[in-house]
Amino acid sequence: MNRSREELMKAVREQMPEHRWAHTEGVMHAAVALAKRYGADPVKADLAALLHDVAKYWRTDKMEQIIREQLLPAELLEHDKSLWHAPVGAFVAEYEYGITDPEILDAIRYHTSGRENMTLLDRIVCLADYIEPGRDFPGVDHIRELAEHHLDQALVAGFDSTISFLLEKKRRIFPLTVIARNSLLLSMENNQA
Repeated sequence: MNRSREELMKAVREQMPEHRWAHTEGVMHAAVALAKRYGADPVKADLAALLHDVAKYWRTDKMEQIIREQLLPAELLEHDKSLWHAPVGAFVAEYEYGITDPEILDAIRYHTSGRENMTLLDRIVCLADYIEPGRDFPGVDHIRELAEHHLDQALVAGFDSTISFLLEKKRRIFPLTVIARNSLLLSMENNQA
């Protein structure tokens, strides 16, 4: 079941339109750069980034079926469907592409929501998804600048941007994102003490 990187790239690319593949390549480059800067494994960062959006363009009924059948967190179904591809993608990475490293699977699983006590790889893939070169949203340049020197501050700024966007649109906020943000802030406060 183990596939080469080239085989994985081909399989993932076939799952998405060209603009999303360009995004995926951008996340891969950003994740590797962040991994090198902050001392994570660049090979793991590259692989998690490669697979992070593998289920992004799957039909929502197919994702819902996987969430229900595989007993993934049911609360996902109560929130925006754009969150679903991350845990479904981790399932696909494991069961269709043979990825067994729990650190890589978790980085895929939590790249949209974050989680409490995020690992270094979780934080890198999540932040790379925010700051890859193709991203263009208000505040992204500030987040990129922060990412040069402060991984956690940049990620908090990314979560702030997402939360502000959802508040502005009067949409529900996935609780895990608030928990992830608060966990990062607490960790930063503890490191300053």
